[in-house]
Amino acid sequence: MTAISPTSTALPPGMSVLERGWLSANNIVFAADSGDEPGAAVVDTGYQIHGEQTVTLIEAALAGQPLARILNTHLHSDHCGGNAALQTHWPQAQCLIPPGQAEAVHNWDPHALSYTPTGQDCPRFAIHGLLEPGAEVRLSGRDWQIHAAPGHDPHSIILFEPQSRTLVSADALWENGFGVVFPELEGESAFDEVAATLDVIEGLAPQTIVPGHGPVFYALEPALATARRRLEGFVQDPKRHALYAAKVLLKYKLLEWQRIRLDALRAWARQTPYFRLLHTRYFSLQTEQQWLQEIVDGLISSGAAQRQESAEQGSWLLNT
Repeated sequence: MTAISPTSTALPPGMSVLERGWLSANNIVFAADSGDEPGAAVVDTGYQIHGEQTVTLIEAALAGQPLARILNTHLHSDHCGGNAALQTHWPQAQCLIPPGQAEAVHNWDPHALSYTPTGQDCPRFAIHGLLEPGAEVRLSGRDWQIHAAPGHDPHSIILFEPQSRTLVSADALWENGFGVVFPELEGESAFDEVAATLDVIEGLAPQTIVPGHGPVFYALEPALATARRRLEGFVQDPKRHALYAAKVLLKYKLLEWQRIRLDALRAWARQTPYFRLLHTRYFSLQTEQQWLQEIVDGLISSGAAQRQESAEQGSWLLNT
């Protein structure tokens, strides 16, 4: 985990970035500013198995200030999985989410919230308001614009502070690409929405970009060029995007498991709706076992995993 503060970067005063990795999205912490706002806040809270660590990290970043608000750019499990732990530690903390999924949270529908389809987990949390695109939210004494950023997730938002030209880009733009376009996996056209969101970001012309994963970066044009090349490749070959998505889903779970027997992995894949959907829609000429083996082999050949054989315990897949 890397902590980045305003003293070492171009971040606005009161803002710090806790760079977490790929299992837990980055946490962006905003200290309270001289009483003219609703208090300290965090944007995105990581995955549920890191909940205790997230509480510790944010408590240290706030240096004694109570957490008053939790903001989520979107409700994928790696961005809101720490909400419940933070609300347990700071019961007064109000949670604000993008519009579109409030009912699913109120009724706690893990399928509609994507947790069941992806085979991931997220503890139930409470919400208290919405982050409406076109509005602003005050963080560390500055007004941050809320912009819709559909594509990776249809309900996602990004945050932009015009004075410092700082962008919280979530999974709409990383230094080397963007997140899996989940609506496309379900048969809903969303590549055009990814392109439109990249255009919005280009129009904002941020000088500092805080992504959902990876380090803070400052070179907008190369990041946009990389994202647009990747998007064009997916548009030309949707099957390529589907295979990429399958590898991401499996690697994500491997980050959580660290190691798993291959027979248990096959059982998980059979029980995970997105895997069944991807196989049926794009790879039905292969058996499920053949297709899963191709994904596993791809992770191993790229160095993202390794296979371990044991005479006593059988075949295992290990995270690397």
